[in-house]
Amino acid sequence: MIRHTRLVVGLLVSVWALVAVWQVMEHNRVESGARDVLIRRSRDITGTLAKFVESQRRFGVVSQERMEVALEALVTSGELQSLALLNRLGEVVASAGAPVDFDATGLTHSSVRWGVRTLTVVNSVDLGTNLVSEFGETNRSPTIVLPRRDTNAPPREELRFPPRPPSEPREARPADSTAPSNFVAGPNPATTNLVSTNRTERREGARRPPGVWFGRPPWMSETEFKAMLEKRGLHGFVIALATTPILRTTQADLWMRVMIVSFAGVAAAGVGLALRNLNRAADLQLRLLRASELNTHLREMNLAAAGLAHETKNPLNIIRGLAQMISKQDDTPPSVRERSRSIVDETDRVTAQLNEFINYSRPREVRRGPLGLNNAVGEVARALGHDLEEKSVQLHVQPELPWIEADEQLLRQALFNLLFNAVQAVAQGGEIWVTAALAANGTAVLDIHDNGSGVAPEHRKEIFKPYFTTHQKGTGLGLAIVSQIVLAHGWEIECVPNEPRGARFRLTHLKVVAKPLA
Repeated sequence: MIRHTRLVVGLLVSVWALVAVWQVMEHNRVESGARDVLIRRSRDITGTLAKFVESQRRFGVVSQERMEVALEALVTSGELQSLALLNRLGEVVASAGAPVDFDATGLTHSSVRWGVRTLTVVNSVDLGTNLVSEFGETNRSPTIVLPRRDTNAPPREELRFPPRPPSEPREARPADSTAPSNFVAGPNPATTNLVSTNRTERREGARRPPGVWFGRPPWMSETEFKAMLEKRGLHGFVIALATTPILRTTQADLWMRVMIVSFAGVAAAGVGLALRNLNRAADLQLRLLRASELNTHLREMNLAAAGLAHETKNPLNIIRGLAQMISKQDDTPPSVRERSRSIVDETDRVTAQLNEFINYSRPREVRRGPLGLNNAVGEVARALGHDLEEKSVQLHVQPELPWIEADEQLLRQALFNLLFNAVQAVAQGGEIWVTAALAANGTAVLDIHDNGSGVAPEHRKEIFKPYFTTHQKGTGLGLAIVSQIVLAHGWEIECVPNEPRGARFRLTHLKVVAKPLA
């Protein structure tokens, strides 16, 4: 049974552990999915921003002021916390929102960093600064972000086309020129007058790749143009998204997983307790069945022993009568009379033991009724009057003892045995007290104590067992009968310490009733 119980408990714990591991894995999956959704959202925003920049640039040039106004409008929408445009060197060329605390160097691929409340994503975008052709030029027109205009600074001349020489009028351009001039104007005409030419002779003999309509200005060297592209050319975005939706989702999912694991634990514990109670109930039923069989067997043996004891009393009475007749004859020698008296004494002793045994084996049927303790103790004292006078024992009975609910005959028998033991225990001129006190729940406590030799502490629980006695002439059934009567009433009895000396027997849980009207 124990092995089976341990096996079931181990199985329940294993199932609960599997549920817990499963919920942890599911929570990690949900959290990872939420993170992936947010990362994909950042990429969608990056693509949208790229298209937005494409739409905002004019001839490959966008204004930082105009871009930051547009970016600020996106940030104030609530989903984004920060936006920044980066060049090839990882430097911010335009930004909006809170400052971005991110190491954006080495942008060869997308970078992601999770913060406590934000997700920072760096996405490299092909806007004409990261694809280079075999001619040393970009395959697309680069997107250049012009810095903010400083009203106190002189006009910018980085991309201004110089005045056309008089010797080369506009109309003198050959009609079959394969590289027509392209005039590029930025978003702010006051600060930008961007003009680029595609004349092959001004490119020092280099051919322009197909599809490229914004090239290096003729007054810039290749090194200066590349440096300008690295510094002002748009290469990527830094996006800082709020992780509040992820936190709400993961927190709600975590609480749900915790509740599932908790419910699984409670269910496993409930099944374990139910199994334990079932095993205990089965064990108790088996014990009750065995106890019932044993009780039936003992009852049969008790009836047989009581019948045997009753039948044994008849021969003992005959033996006692013959011994008395022999002792009363005139011609009986003194030695025979002495032995006849011994026979009478022994038969009386055996008869008393048989009477005690029959009394002990008799079933206790309690017939409850109101009973005054003063009346019951008084009748028992009158029955023990000869013994009390013989040893000059003083019996002190508390006046106005309470009325209780009890079987009158059985209670008198119990009081008789207790007082008779007290009379035997005290010395010549001893004292015995009978007291009572009210307790909680309408019950009373009855004490019978003396100033005799008392009961040893190790014998205070053994003296209620059958045939246990500390007196040479005792049968060992007197207190066992008292215990039977007390248990039949639903009371309790115990031998408690008595100071300074003597024995104290205490009966508890005696139900107090009102004194009946005369």
